[in-house]
Amino acid sequence: MATESTSRIRIVRFGTFEADLDARELRKSGVKIKLHGQPFELLAMLLERPSEVVLREDLRQRLWPTDTFVDFDHGVNTAVNRLREALGDSAENPRFIETVPRRGYRFIAPVESHASVLPGSNAAVAATPSSEAGQATTQARPRVPKRRAVVLAAAVVAITLLAGLSSSRVRQRFFGRRSPQIRSLAVLPLVNLSSDKDQDYFTDGMTEELTTDLGKISALRVISRTSAMQYKGTKKPLPEIARELNVDALIEGTVTRSGNHLRITTNLVQAFPEKHLWAKSYESQVDDALTVQGQISEAVAREIQVQLTQNEKSLLVAARPVNPEAQDLYFRGLYTFRGRDAAESEKALDYFRRAIEKDPNYAAAYAGLADVYSDWIPGMPRPRDLMPKAKESALKALSLDETLADAHSSLGNIELFYDWDWIAAEKEFRRTMELNPNHLWAHEWHSRGLVASGRTEEAIAEAELSLRLDPSPINWDYPIWVFLLARRYDLALQREQETLELEPNFSFGHFEQAQIYEHTGRAREAAQEFLKADELFGMDSKKVAELKEAIAESGAEGYWKRTLENYKETARSNYVPSVLVAATCVRLNDKECALGWLEKGYEERDDLMINLKVEPVFDRLRMEPRYQELVRRVGIP
Repeated sequence: MATESTSRIRIVRFGTFEADLDARELRKSGVKIKLHGQPFELLAMLLERPSEVVLREDLRQRLWPTDTFVDFDHGVNTAVNRLREALGDSAENPRFIETVPRRGYRFIAPVESHASVLPGSNAAVAATPSSEAGQATTQARPRVPKRRAVVLAAAVVAITLLAGLSSSRVRQRFFGRRSPQIRSLAVLPLVNLSSDKDQDYFTDGMTEELTTDLGKISALRVISRTSAMQYKGTKKPLPEIARELNVDALIEGTVTRSGNHLRITTNLVQAFPEKHLWAKSYESQVDDALTVQGQISEAVAREIQVQLTQNEKSLLVAARPVNPEAQDLYFRGLYTFRGRDAAESEKALDYFRRAIEKDPNYAAAYAGLADVYSDWIPGMPRPRDLMPKAKESALKALSLDETLADAHSSLGNIELFYDWDWIAAEKEFRRTMELNPNHLWAHEWHSRGLVASGRTEEAIAEAELSLRLDPSPINWDYPIWVFLLARRYDLALQREQETLELEPNFSFGHFEQAQIYEHTGRAREAAQEFLKADELFGMDSKKVAELKEAIAESGAEGYWKRTLENYKETARSNYVPSVLVAATCVRLNDKECALGWLEKGYEERDDLMINLKVEPVFDRLRMEPRYQELVRRVGIP
């Protein structure tokens, strides 16, 4: 009796790639990659024997039969180079194809092999990813002969005993050396593979959400988005990036969006030595994208053997479906807010408001409003006009989702810098860190509150931790400020030099360098640095010229006299932080001027008022009764 033959389609997935071994096609995140002839045949041979060395002689026999005359060495080198080019791989730092000198090649990345049955065939062949091997089935198992069962039982006992041995030397002998422990990682900017290249805002939003989700895992140190985003579009090798960020592993991946359909592909790469540990693709609808992010985070934790607490498991599965249009507007708001000027802040506010119109229960959009309102920059209304709106937005976000770390962090910011409620602020920062131990802003703002209230060592520890979460020197203005207020000028100078070496024209870097010079007795050099900062902040060229002339005529005193005039002129039509003006008055030994502007700062709720107890510039006012009364009214512990 004739039997019907089984017809299968063989698919092998690795990283962001998918190889159809029957159709002889290579795809990257669903997009077909041009790869034909010997390079594809070489790939097929390697994928058929992953982790094994494919000998050069085997390649010769399959790709160049005995009746074919060809320069084999040149031919195989060309095929390997073309294959590596298609995969974005390199011989020096291989992610997929490793050269085994004088022997052959080996495919080193994890693979998932799938076989699907074509319609009309008589067999049902299931997908069999390597990660699912060994799962239990509901089918009846064939009876195992008794003698064979005894042998199997003995083997299980032996393996169990070996696994339980405490000697690392014995474990390594029997099982090989374990991979280095992974306790820190960074999420590199996901790559937009959508046909619409204007989808970068969406891809960046997905990167931020994945970073946030992984940050909820207390056993991991997860690098902040601000440091990781500098590698967007970079060609640097992964180990070099990992070394710069001081992490054990990196996550890279792609996002492909077509209408409401989403495909996210992620890879986990160990940095030293470079080794692909895990890769997987996820398909979902856009409104369920945040749920997928939680699944990715759980999968990463499993792969690197990090134990999740019950609370962390709950937080990773807590994401609810979001209106796709609202989520889109929210991601656009995040993307726009990075611009850091008044016009872009207003635009970000508009995006967040529109997101709320689409989904009135969208807590993250309210948290976005709170962030923008509370982040005053020149050109925006006074903080006194914005902070109440910020607090209202943060409280609304928390009424919708009490587990939203960003909302707790924003509320802590408002409680500290505007309400001057020190106890409530610390409570919010600690709650933020419970929900997301890697929340950068919570650590930075908390360090400011600690140093302002005289808890110097705790403040320095928090500032140092924020440096580890955000290792890019151009983002170090907050920790350096903490070091200045703690009067640890050695720490401040060391970090500032690293910042300016990397970015010589960083405005805040020169502003902080000026304060270091000032507090260490280098007044004229300080004035020059303050002038450099003024210029980089975008001061009018005429005023810059006047300041230069003032320094040339009378040094630091000339600079501060001219600066005070500029402040007073600007304050006639725009908001100027009063504490900055008061500090200028102190430098000119005008106590009445300084105390008058500090009174104004109290009325305006100037956020710099929290520094009155520790700001070195105000040392000359410490014994003044009016100054001491201001410290008491601000409520500094």
